[in-house]
Amino acid sequence: MIQAQNQVIGILFEIIKRLQSNNDLDEEYFQIIESKKSAKKKKRLEKILNERKENAKIVNRLLKQLEIGD
Repeated sequence: MIQAQNQVIGILFEIIKRLQSNNDLDEEYFQIIESKKSAKKKKRLEKILNERKENAKIVNRLLKQLEIGD
């Protein structure tokens, strides 16, 4: 039981970490959008969007792991 609790805590920690990362990326994204767009900034925007998608996929997978335990 303790091992299962530790796994749930680990999963929840990773979910929180990914969601916080997306919040940080959102902040940077909007700062770039408000400034003039250069080629370098466009590349960064693409990287931010890709990283956010990856974080969302990981959060989704982790949440499914929690559902299996129900």
